[in-house]
Amino acid sequence: MDLGIRGRKALVTAASQGLGKAIAFALAQEGVDITIVARRKEVVEEAAQEIRKATGVTVIAVAADITTAAGRSAALAVIPEPDIIVNSAGGTPPGDFRQFGAEEWAAALTGLMLTPIELMKATLSGMVQRRFGRIVNITSKGMRVPGNIHPLGNGARGGLTAFVSTIAPEYAQYNVTINNMLPGPFDTDRMIKMAEFSAKQNDRTFEEEVAIRTAEVPAKRYGRPEEFGATCAFLCSSHASFITGQNILIDGGSAATTF
Repeated sequence: MDLGIRGRKALVTAASQGLGKAIAFALAQEGVDITIVARRKEVVEEAAQEIRKATGVTVIAVAADITTAAGRSAALAVIPEPDIIVNSAGGTPPGDFRQFGAEEWAAALTGLMLTPIELMKATLSGMVQRRFGRIVNITSKGMRVPGNIHPLGNGARGGLTAFVSTIAPEYAQYNVTINNMLPGPFDTDRMIKMAEFSAKQNDRTFEEEVAIRTAEVPAKRYGRPEEFGATCAFLCSSHASFITGQNILIDGGSAATTF
């Protein structure tokens, strides 16, 4: 299927590895010119070169902290009128909510809620004028089935989820959509860290923990990042203009919910 977005321009944050990188790859394979942002210069430039070499599209690497005003300015100076924005972000530390103070909460809210909102503020008007825009926020399965070891992430992403539900309907008439994708267990460095944390909490080996987690997924495996990237690319496509304000769970069936 031709997704109808060849020649569009996309900004993908936290895109030097994991799900963010897979999304950038999937969009690039559809002929979208990509700007990727991550903190570590060598890593983000290496990812850009890999995507550029594999797809032939223009890929610009921006080494910046997107959670800061300076970082957002640096990214938007390179791509001031993005057609597509994918707000990906690193996760927050797990733990009991009682161990976190105001500083940890402020960092979580800034990274997972306020930063995507600031990028939307800066770009939505241009998308409306051009009558095309796709914004996808990568949140978490925790928005459907909250895990008690992720109070920071669930709290901040919950705020973003409510915000998207509030504003998305307003922009649909202009062919501008805003959706959230909720990843479950995917084969990324983040999942490795979470398995290590849980193994320690449950007095199990890492291998035992991974085996248990895999068995709990109806698909009997972790997701592949490229599967997530392909789904995101479709949400960014010309064919997805009637999908907006949604929270799309991609988890191999591991969330036992009706809705």
